[in-house]
Amino acid sequence: MRSIWTGAITFGLVNVPVKVYSATEDHDVSLHQVHDADGGRIRYQRRCEECSKVVPYDHIDKAFDNGEQTVVLSAEDFASLPSAHSKEIDVVEFVPSDQIDPIMLDKSYFLEPDGKSSKAYVLLRRTLEATNRTAIVHFALRQKTRLGALRVHGDVLMLQSLLWDDEVREAKFGSLDERVNISAKELDLSAALVESFAADFAPDAFSDDYQDELRAVIEAKLKSGDAVWTGETFGQTSNDGEGGEVLDLMEALRRSVAASRDRAKPKPKRTRSAS
Repeated sequence: MRSIWTGAITFGLVNVPVKVYSATEDHDVSLHQVHDADGGRIRYQRRCEECSKVVPYDHIDKAFDNGEQTVVLSAEDFASLPSAHSKEIDVVEFVPSDQIDPIMLDKSYFLEPDGKSSKAYVLLRRTLEATNRTAIVHFALRQKTRLGALRVHGDVLMLQSLLWDDEVREAKFGSLDERVNISAKELDLSAALVESFAADFAPDAFSDDYQDELRAVIEAKLKSGDAVWTGETFGQTSNDGEGGEVLDLMEALRRSVAASRDRAKPKPKRTRSAS
């Protein structure tokens, strides 16, 4: 793993240098869009609606539109926000771990001690374990100020970004306001059904069936020859510069192999014509 950020956990006068790593990764098969008629790649262009030109990333700013006016925000505007550049994971408070509603949990990150000694890191980890508390922290990552939960995960400290309170919707359904009578017998039967499915959660016992089936379809197509050379999906031709050179090389190799096979074939004997 490669660290995505370095900083320090701070609470009171205690400073714990850490490296931050993404704790999760996407296992989905990577797919892209192609034209169904010829398999050519579909590309999306960043085209300006004012001048119709394709605009490179370094000439693109962000903007806010309130419905009537648009405010353009440059890279300098974002750089002027001091909170977005903080390198501290600032502990605000330590709360009982069971007070954090799982619906608020967002991204997860592993923290590695960074420095000559890991004593402060281990001390914080053991303290959180002993007190059964989670640290609520403020930190900045990728130009955003975030709220986070700092807790213990095995032998490491884990930082989980939290949704802000106004990002969690309130569930109000009129259908739940009606009065419903549940008998004791129905509760007992329902509890018995739950008990029949009771088990200890083992994450490795489950797999993503859809991705497994998708990989099987891809492998079957590859084995049956139902595929095209990737260069062709980019529309490469012999006039496309380096891409064309690759295509020329592939064609030259194919022709060489064909010519070699032709030379290896026994030639029919010529018969002399009667004079």
